Amino acid sequence: MEVPLLDEFCKSRFGMNSSFGIQLIRTSHLVLKKLYLFGLLAYFCANVTRMVLAVLLCLLSLCSLLDELLKTKHDVHFVPTLIAESLKALTFIFALVLMLINRKRGRHTSGILFIFWFTLTICEVFPYRTAFLVLHSEGELPSVFSFVIHMIYFPILVTELILSCFADIRYRHPPQKGEEREECPEMRASFASKLMFWWFNDMSILGWKKPLTNEDLWELNPDDRTENIASQFEQYYRHSTWIQPMSQSKPYDDEVPKVQEEKMKDGTEYIVRNGRQAQQKKKIHILRALFKTFAVSFFSGSILKLIYDLLQFVNPLILKLLIDYVKSSEPLWIGILYAILTMLNGTLQSVILGSYFHHMFIIGMRVRTALVTAIYKKSLVLSSTARKESTVGEIVNLMSVDSQRFMDLMTYLNLIWSAPLQILVALWMLFNILGLSVLAGIFVSVVLIPINIVLASHVKKKQVKQMKYKDERVKLVNEVLSGIKVLKLYAWEEAFREKINQIRNKEVKNLKQIAYLNSFTMMLWNCSPFIVALATFATYVLVDENNYLDASTAFVSLSLFNILRFPLTMLPHLITTMIMTSVSVKRIDKYMNSEELERYVSYDNSQGLALSVQKGEFTWDPPKDDDKEKNVKSTLTNINLVVPRNSLITVVGQVGSGKSSLFSAILGEMTKISGTVTLSGKVAYASQQPWIQNTTLKNNILFSKPFSKKFYDEVIEACGLKPDLEILPGGDQTEIGEKGINLSGGQKQRVSLARAVYSSADIYLLDDPLSAVDSHVGKHIFDKVIGPNGLLKSKTRILVTHSLTYLPQTDVIYVMKDGTIGEVGSYQELVDSKGAFADYLAQYGSELDGVEDIADIPPELVRSLSIRSNESSHDSELEDGRKMSIMSINRLPEKRADSLSLSADKTASLSKEVVKLINIEAAETGQVKMSVYTDYFKAVGYKSVVVITIAYIVWQAFSVEANVWLSEWGNDKFMNGSEGKAQRDYRLGVYGGLGFGQALGIFVGAFAVAYGTLTASNVLHNGILTNVLKSPMSFFDTTPLGRVVNRFAKDVDTVDVTIPLTLRSWLSCLLQVISTIIVITIQTPIFLVVVLPISIIYYFIQRFYLSTSRQLKRLESITRSPIYSHFSETLSGASTIRAYKAEERFCSQSNNYIDNNQICYYPSIVSNRWLAIRLDFCGNIIIFFAALFAVLQKDSLDPGKVGLSVTYALLVTATLNWLVRMSSELETNIVAVERILEYTKTPTEAPWIIEGKKPFDGWPDRGTVKMDSYSTRYREGLDLVLKRICCDIKSGEKIGIVGRTGAGKSSLTLSLFRIIEATDGKIEIDGLNIAEMGLHHLRSKITIIPQDPVLFSGTLRMNLDPFTWYSDEQLWAALDHAHLKNFVSSLDEGLEHEVVEGGENLSVGQRQLVCLARALLRKTKILVLDEATAAVDLETDSLIQGTIRKEFADASVLTIAHRLNTVMDYDRIMVLDQGEVAEFDSPEALLKDKESIFYGMAKDANLV
Repeated sequence: MEVPLLDEFCKSRFGMNSSFGIQLIRTSHLVLKKLYLFGLLAYFCANVTRMVLAVLLCLLSLCSLLDELLKTKHDVHFVPTLIAESLKALTFIFALVLMLINRKRGRHTSGILFIFWFTLTICEVFPYRTAFLVLHSEGELPSVFSFVIHMIYFPILVTELILSCFADIRYRHPPQKGEEREECPEMRASFASKLMFWWFNDMSILGWKKPLTNEDLWELNPDDRTENIASQFEQYYRHSTWIQPMSQSKPYDDEVPKVQEEKMKDGTEYIVRNGRQAQQKKKIHILRALFKTFAVSFFSGSILKLIYDLLQFVNPLILKLLIDYVKSSEPLWIGILYAILTMLNGTLQSVILGSYFHHMFIIGMRVRTALVTAIYKKSLVLSSTARKESTVGEIVNLMSVDSQRFMDLMTYLNLIWSAPLQILVALWMLFNILGLSVLAGIFVSVVLIPINIVLASHVKKKQVKQMKYKDERVKLVNEVLSGIKVLKLYAWEEAFREKINQIRNKEVKNLKQIAYLNSFTMMLWNCSPFIVALATFATYVLVDENNYLDASTAFVSLSLFNILRFPLTMLPHLITTMIMTSVSVKRIDKYMNSEELERYVSYDNSQGLALSVQKGEFTWDPPKDDDKEKNVKSTLTNINLVVPRNSLITVVGQVGSGKSSLFSAILGEMTKISGTVTLSGKVAYASQQPWIQNTTLKNNILFSKPFSKKFYDEVIEACGLKPDLEILPGGDQTEIGEKGINLSGGQKQRVSLARAVYSSADIYLLDDPLSAVDSHVGKHIFDKVIGPNGLLKSKTRILVTHSLTYLPQTDVIYVMKDGTIGEVGSYQELVDSKGAFADYLAQYGSELDGVEDIADIPPELVRSLSIRSNESSHDSELEDGRKMSIMSINRLPEKRADSLSLSADKTASLSKEVVKLINIEAAETGQVKMSVYTDYFKAVGYKSVVVITIAYIVWQAFSVEANVWLSEWGNDKFMNGSEGKAQRDYRLGVYGGLGFGQALGIFVGAFAVAYGTLTASNVLHNGILTNVLKSPMSFFDTTPLGRVVNRFAKDVDTVDVTIPLTLRSWLSCLLQVISTIIVITIQTPIFLVVVLPISIIYYFIQRFYLSTSRQLKRLESITRSPIYSHFSETLSGASTIRAYKAEERFCSQSNNYIDNNQICYYPSIVSNRWLAIRLDFCGNIIIFFAALFAVLQKDSLDPGKVGLSVTYALLVTATLNWLVRMSSELETNIVAVERILEYTKTPTEAPWIIEGKKPFDGWPDRGTVKMDSYSTRYREGLDLVLKRICCDIKSGEKIGIVGRTGAGKSSLTLSLFRIIEATDGKIEIDGLNIAEMGLHHLRSKITIIPQDPVLFSGTLRMNLDPFTWYSDEQLWAALDHAHLKNFVSSLDEGLEHEVVEGGENLSVGQRQLVCLARALLRKTKILVLDEATAAVDLETDSLIQGTIRKEFADASVLTIAHRLNTVMDYDRIMVLDQGEVAEFDSPEALLKDKESIFYGMAKDANLV
């Protein structure tokens, strides 16, 4: 505690203003600290008193021993009493020694001593009472001395027990780095407090007073921290994560490899072949490692489970004694003793079960932590081959799903031995009561097991199908939302809604079948104890006429059948869970044993070179262990690269020539076949596909390096990010969404470059960082960063580039061809050598000369050396391990930055909501509104609600009546002959009939729940789907895709599956509790006096719990997402992380995310135990009073009623507990309904169709566009992006739209489609105001070819014509004109060819041609080209341009252009600047004016 805090503490608590008071506490604090460091506890009043009292007790026992010795030695009790008193004195001495040892070892509480004092106190109650009774009955004492000792002894014993309930004061453990939270009170709680979870009270009260936040939670206990658990786990599980590289020699030589064993520093043995480290000798077995780490802890929990299981069988024995007592004339105190025993047994069971579950949950939590950490560490060393075997999603599932299965299994794993034990003990006890008749019950149970197994297997098959449908639906929803802008531009929402609904209908049909099977299963499960009891009782009374069913036999057997139900039900469930976990074990084992990166890169700072690759041969596809004899397919061959320090090296080459692979080889990402790679100094890497973290822009650049404002500002300026920071709402504090969702491609490239520059490395590997930026921005970056006068001029730079402009300024150029280095030399040397490079320069050299005659320059010049199509090599696999399509059209491309257009001076004045583009999904607080429940039940249907309620009441009524009937049957007097038989048959028949009524009620109820909830689910799904598809684009700009998809995935699944189950359980528990109270009250009406206070206590306990638990679950859910997001992010950026040597930091960051989640999860599991103990207390009170009132009214009650009352009471503990838990679950899960309803009420765009406003057929027939003072903005609160635009585009005119970033080019085209609506002015197409017609009528009549060719999974036909409006002839004609006919004809399925997600099984060029075919099918009078050929190769570009000129010769064409040469032959050019038309004239006219913006842009692009 710091000094200022001490001063404040003294003044606030003790009013001490004097320096003496402060000094006193400060001294005490220092003493405590020193004692803690030595492992000692300070002497305080409590522990000194305990020791003194122990000494007194020892002295009193010695006095009692002396008294016995002085008495007559001929007494029969002399020897036993002598031994007893001697042992007692010795135990007190032992207790004193234990106290001293505990103090010395720093133990602030002792479980052994608490149990000792508690047990001794309970045992001493009886002799203490006897002493008083003797005095009262006889009037004099046998021994006054003995009586006085006893009177002193017992109060001291009670005082010792009370003192042991409190812990000693201990010093807090030394705070670890970054630890700011308060220490968990459990660390300083006493043993009794831990047993009762009393230490959690403060959290419950705080959670009741206000919604809990992350700051309110305690620090994790040291033993539960990820770092500690991971280090323990790694003692038994080792992998080569941090093993350093060994010598590099060719491992696949023809010679026999020299095999030797080497032992690493950490003790792990590896096989080394020719000095190259191979995989471990032994396979990793995750189960073995888990067993070694957690076995001791697990088995200590098993002991608790064994004690609890045996205690369960005490209740039926006490029940038998109670029923027999009511029939007998024994004294009252015996009956009261039985009642007390039921409560004590119940309390002991509750405490032991609470401790058991708490213990097992903690083990489960630690197991998950160990697995998650191991999986994360492995991900950082996976080789490219291993990485390709699984998608990111599959690997993330290992962490989220598979590790969770281990966690869930831990709680129930002990049932492997516990369930058979419970079944055997119950059957043995039943055999003692019912004899061989119990075999009938066993037979029924055995028959029911295969029925349940058959039903379960059917349900499992249906669930597999259900998961398939769900995945299919969510995948399609994800695709639809990813390409939502394209859908809106094409007016295809209705077609895709229909497609999603078709899958949904199959899913719901399958769900109904599962639900109806579950209804039957539920009927069997609920009726099985009754069926077993009926079969057993029927056999018992029918096999022998002398057997009759009395109350004791009936209800003791019934209570044993109730005990049997749990193991019989849970055993199949456990087996299923274990099978699922065994699958997870195999999956994790396979992942953990996958191939790791070979550390072949060596570091040598002594040489004068920055980088050296000698005779390098590398591959992406190394041979497997079983085919090492085969020839290795090399990706890079004969690589000799020598890079002097401080030089600028350029790597150029055609597509697939191996440029990116070369960088991968240098970074150690590939498999080395032969050669050496030596680096000198730190490496910085900017990958071709920039890897952006989900954090602020500033953090992305700093990458955990110390902040230096001066250098940071220099980097921002040099990388051309300054204008972007002015545009971005929060400047460099702008939160960048997942995968850079709210940055354009160019901005991501520049951020990645800025990260590399800021890292202050020695060697910079820059993989095409200028590809996604405008030409003028590229020039700025080269001059300011990479070039001879840039920020990195004194560093080593290796640059992959596609532009010829910068080559003369580089020191050495490496020309890659077919995976090898074709030519090397300076720019001039390569030109002089007259090689392939020189020929290419001669063909396209005009770019370098800046000639005026732009007609001579081919439009492909900018991309002269590289065609941006899918690379067949692993160039594009560097970051994600799988091909990634170019940035999606709806995710703010470079030219869409104007959607965020906010001037720097206005940023500060904007509201917080506007500044933060992506709003954080906040945790809901407080109770769910009642309106959510009413909306849900309205969707279920009021008829269904009525049927459900009536059916469940009927089921419960029949259940109660069956037990009442049994109690009356038990009271029947035994009769012989036909009269006895008739009465027996009558009782048996009615009992069976009541059971049938129960079965019918529960089946109808479960069926109605299934039907009603699935109806509601369908209503909610249709609502959210329709509303989301009708949402404006501003909604998708401000809402992350994952958040919307989560509504369709997790929340819809909760409504489909979880809510029906929870609703059924909650309703049955509620009715069981009500029926229990009614039954006991009818038997003993005085019980109502107890019901009221217990109900009040129960209400307050559950209110405390619900408010705390609900918020803890929400916090746990929110803190779980970052673990998986960070893992997913790490997987996609593993090569960048390794390049910057940031593995340890990322592991530490992952550990922090796990700890943050555990900080929320741990109180959540404790809150469950806290609730269970307190509810069990309420239940035990009910049991006690039910038994007590039965004892007190035994004269007016018959044994049957006592049996009925107590049997119901014994069940109430579990039911009460389950009711609160289900109430909590229902409230937690109904949040899913709340979240779905939230998205059914979001604002929508204008109506798709407006009746009476449909344009005439054939509109637009001319293609004229007129804008009249048109202004618009993206969202309310943002600046105008287009201001008073006035223009008139004539029929058939070709218009080029140009302008710098943020000028409003995209906004103009989006306005035509009403993706953004007018704030002022209007747009007319062929004389009709587009604002007055339905959106689909407008959008279906204009054609667009977007920049990014978005395709959807489905057939090629569906991608061309989702509404099936066109004939096959028209489709083939469109494909012919789009130059795709030959390709599609060559496919086996033709038009039915299945396109995978994102069109990944087609090249980028082919995808763009499909988009062209779409446009040709529509062939409207207005065509919009959104930089449609920027991402395609040279050949495709010319095909598209040629087709457009021919097929759309009479249409009006509007083209957005970054590359000005694509629009130089257009009729007119519209130059936009800050949302206004700055220039609008023919290209020739604009170029003549050297002051014009267009001229400046052409000059920047080296076109003039």
